Amino acid sequence: MDAQQELYSALLMALKTKFKDTKVGVYDAFLPPDGTPYPFIYFGDNQAVDDYGNKSMITGHVYQTVHVWHDDPKKRGTQSMIMAQIKDIARGIRDTKSYHWSIRHINQQVIPDTTTSQPLLHGVLDLEFEITGGKQ
Repeated sequence: MDAQQELYSALLMALKTKFKDTKVGVYDAFLPPDGTPYPFIYFGDNQAVDDYGNKSMITGHVYQTVHVWHDDPKKRGTQSMIMAQIKDIARGIRDTKSYHWSIRHINQQVIPDTTTSQPLLHGVLDLEFEITGGKQ
């Protein structure tokens, strides 16, 4: 399996497990339909940059964007808690079937979202993972 897909799947499954018994939905591939309860997590962009400078293993970086939406600006603490849990899970990913990982950078921002009739909080986590070992 490709490195970016392997990481994507590992992170997605870890988040679905973490938030399984909560009211926080986890979605990928497309945004959930109108009427979906808030807060929810959505897997956004994913990018891989492979480096073949090493003859014995694959190295490189995988970038994953994770969005968190909440419909109550007064509950920013809840949004921040969800984002902190996502960061903790990302930091804990060390190994997948074919690759070893290290989290390199996490960029976090919370921005107002006025694309709906109700004001939303839109959290964005840009996660950068480094492939620290893998099979070529």
